[in-house]
Amino acid sequence: MAAPTHSLDELKRRMQGALQALKQELGGLRTGRASASLVDHVQVEAYGSHMPMNQVATISVPESRMISVQVWDRSMVHAVEKAISAANLGLSPQTEGQVIRLRIPELNQDRRKELAKVAHKYAEAARIAVRHVRRDGLEVLKKMEKDHQISEDEHKRHADQVQKVTDQAIADVDQALATKEKEIMTV
Repeated sequence: MAAPTHSLDELKRRMQGALQALKQELGGLRTGRASASLVDHVQVEAYGSHMPMNQVATISVPESRMISVQVWDRSMVHAVEKAISAANLGLSPQTEGQVIRLRIPELNQDRRKELAKVAHKYAEAARIAVRHVRRDGLEVLKKMEKDHQISEDEHKRHADQVQKVTDQAIADVDQALATKEKEIMTV
């Protein structure tokens, strides 16, 4: 078995992956404004398989409270409508030919609070993922010290670097959450 190696860049990359996943999940949360990311992830049954909506249609935001879905293949319009309805986004599709319009209704205060709670759950999952990456990094350092690949001082110095990277990643998660929460709660 190869000796364990410590790479701060690898830990940063993995922590950034957790942050990117959080941003994608937060992008799918509906606020009062229309956003193409709201329906990007919706899976459409097309040509015998499931694919993201953005692979069968052009998604645009012509107005602040409307999403327009231009389906490329006329035979896919019904499948796209069905996928939007099945996604439980609280949107009702209005179809005109190959264009499906989705009006974004005003959010009431209770729904805003629910969405904020969901955003908090996503952020906590991202924080946990970041902490798992930190734990993995610290375990590698511990093993390297035990195997006499690094000294106790080097272990401490590297562990401090891992903690700094972790603190920055957690701060980035908190910032993304604060931004989304403000967006959700703004009337």
